[in-house]
This record gives sequence, C-alpha cells and structure tokens, in this order.
Amino acid sequence: MLQAEDYFQWQSTTLAALFVGLNFVWEALAQIEPWLEEELKRLSPNERSQGIIQPGAFVNDSVILGPYSVVETGAYVKGPAYIGSFSHIRHGAYLREGAIIGEHCVVGHASEVKNSILLDKSAAPHFNYVGDSILGRHCNLGAGVKLSNLKHTKAEVIVKAHGLDYPTGLIKLGAILGDDVALGCNTVCNPGTLVGPGTLVYPNASLRGIYPANSIIKVVGNTEVHPRS
Repeated sequence: MLQAEDYFQWQSTTLAALFVGLNFVWEALAQIEPWLEEELKRLSPNERSQGIIQPGAFVNDSVILGPYSVVETGAYVKGPAYIGSFSHIRHGAYLREGAIIGEHCVVGHASEVKNSILLDKSAAPHFNYVGDSILGRHCNLGAGVKLSNLKHTKAEVIVKAHGLDYPTGLIKLGAILGDDVALGCNTVCNPGTLVGPGTLVYPNASLRGIYPANSIIKVVGNTEVHPRS
C-alpha cells in the first residue's frame, strides 16, 4: 500500500518516467532533480519554451514550458522547473526549484509549489502551499490548503503503516495524494500524510498519517446557535 501504483495510474501520464522502479511512492521526489537535469540537456532553448509567457511574468532559463501553456503576468517561475502542455500558471503563482507540473494543470494566485509533482489535470488554484509533495491525476486543492513538509523538530519523516515504521530518509516530505483526491478549503496535511485515491476531505481538516482510498473524511464538531440576549 506504499507503492506508486497504490496511489496513481502513473503509467498513463506524461511524467511516468519519474515513477519507474520505485520501492516506495515518496522516492519519486528524489527523481525530480536528475529528471529535470536530463530534460534540460535534451531540449534546445527553443524546445524548452513553447508556451505563452505574458508580459510581466518571470520565467527562468532553466524552465521547460510545454505547448499551449500560459504563464500569466505576475507569476514567478524560478526553476529548474517543468510545465507540461495546456497548463495554466496564474497571476501571483510562485513555482520554486523542482516544480514539475503535468498537462492540463492549474497553479493559481498566491499558490507556491516547491520540489513537487502535479500529475495531469490537477490543480492548486488558490492560496495553496505544495512542498515536497505529489498530487495524482485530477486532484484538487481547495482554497487555503497547505501541504506541510517539515516538522518543528526538523526530524526525519517516518511513515507509519500497519503498525510498522517506514523511515523515508527525508527531513522534508509533504503529502502524497492519490488520483481524484479533493481537499476542502483550509485543510492542512501534516508532514508524511498519504491519502488514497478517490478520497474526499471536508474543509478545515488536519490530516496526519495514512488514509484509505475512496473515503470521506469529515471534521466532526458541534456548531451551536443561540438567540441574542
């Protein structure tokens, strides 16, 4: 339950090379830097920039921008980074080093992506932080969702499953969200959170650990209404 195929149908995505031969799903994050280096070497400068960069956007020379993608005015793409075809980087978005964005994706206003993978048709559209995380196909982050990647103690992130501890070797590990996961507004995923495909999360949840596929996660609380005196 900790392999890439437990969370994504990665074989059919444009970023499948990142997931070949892994023992654990989070190992794809270690593939980001060498994969980007190889792609930047393979492509000529003209091949690297085939989308639309609007006036007032900043896009580093170490960024690959696929055909029909748009980087809006006011977006900042630091690089090295990859943006697939038909994706939309909106005003105020900040893509840091190691951002890999698949096809038909959205990174929106005030959203920050760092050392993370968004598979095809996923979105971090409003006020999101995506650090050292992987979003499967068709994932959506509600406004204000944060995928936290670092413990206060700065200790190694340990994934716990079936009563066993799985050391990740990572000080920074955010969330692994399977295909078709949707997180409600202002949800926080604590470091090392894994959410199975097809799961829906209500707003304002604080997640930690491993959650099964095809679930609904609710924050249960009482809201009381009293007459004004």
